[in-house]
Amino acid sequence: MLRFTKRADYGLMAIHYIASHQEDGAVSSKRIADTLSIPHELLAKILQRLARKGFIASQNGPKGGYALTRTADEITVGQVIRALEGPINIVSCLEDLDCPQFPRCSLRRPVQKIQASISYLLDTMTLAELMGNSLPVVELTANN
Repeated sequence: MLRFTKRADYGLMAIHYIASHQEDGAVSSKRIADTLSIPHELLAKILQRLARKGFIASQNGPKGGYALTRTADEITVGQVIRALEGPINIVSCLEDLDCPQFPRCSLRRPVQKIQASISYLLDTMTLAELMGNSLPVVELTANN
């Protein structure tokens, strides 16, 4: 089953929360953790990683917390997931050239097409779209 890890899930939830509340100024990690019921220690690691990758910046002081470093329409879901998890691969053999099944595998090309479609969707969906009430329309043709 294809699913996000807890780190990716919580990271998307947290950065979405920050983006949704940016008019309030910086958002504290405690507020994020309490509101979204995310363990504080895990959230701290996630926010540190997102800050290191340049998506959010921490601000110290009594009104400190985290804020986006770019606008929500400049950050994609794919960028956030890669910052937290590394490359997005639905199967490991797409990068593993030493796969013992390589000579017999007839699924490599179809799986590459699935991988490309998933990557495209994640790389074109922005935080701004996640903040909207409607889902993005994805048109897939027989050639995709």
